[in-house]
Amino acid sequence: MPAFSWCRPAARFNGDVVSGIAVAPGVTLWREYFSRTEQQALLDEVMARIAVAPFYRPVMPGSGKPFSVEESNFGPLGWMSDKNGYRYQPTHPLTHEPWPGIPAPLMDLWRKIADAPDAQCCLVNLYRGPARMGLHQDKDEKAMDAPVVSVSLGDDALFRIGGETRRGPTRSVTLSSGDVMMFGGPARLAYHGIDRIKPGSSALISGGGRINLTLRRVTST
Repeated sequence: MPAFSWCRPAARFNGDVVSGIAVAPGVTLWREYFSRTEQQALLDEVMARIAVAPFYRPVMPGSGKPFSVEESNFGPLGWMSDKNGYRYQPTHPLTHEPWPGIPAPLMDLWRKIADAPDAQCCLVNLYRGPARMGLHQDKDEKAMDAPVVSVSLGDDALFRIGGETRRGPTRSVTLSSGDVMMFGGPARLAYHGIDRIKPGSSALISGGGRINLTLRRVTST
């Protein structure tokens, strides 16, 4: 199968083309891609789906240690972790029902900036208090030519990204509500994570915290 053209360097805001910020080779950031009004509308769509597919706390393979973040998923496939390992599956691990569909604004975003077949998974991470995400690679997908697209809602977060080795140099950037980040091409297997959030930096989410929406293409066809 031919490789996808993984990245478009610009997005459209109200019909105008706006270039993203090149954070690193293969990593592009769009500041406040979603306006405050659009953030609230997107959050409302997210929380309506969470009522059907509630947040749960995954555990690490083998050890069973709980994640510090809570998770859910939207789309035909959802990413999950339990004692048996990492994988994608079509149903919620607690309700055993299919995941809700990906909200239209997120699919529209994917189609504008990711030159790849449609996303099949939207991983939803909820960060509150000391929650963080250690450095890791997104490598459970077969569609490695498609980028990863991330949307931030709520409190600021310190995002860190490096290269394809865990011990390599990294760089950090603060992600704020409405920001969009995409990494692919030379950065598709970059180690990345969230070092911490800044509680109280946004009033968007009731009860505080940050929701990260990560769009991925899973299969290669």
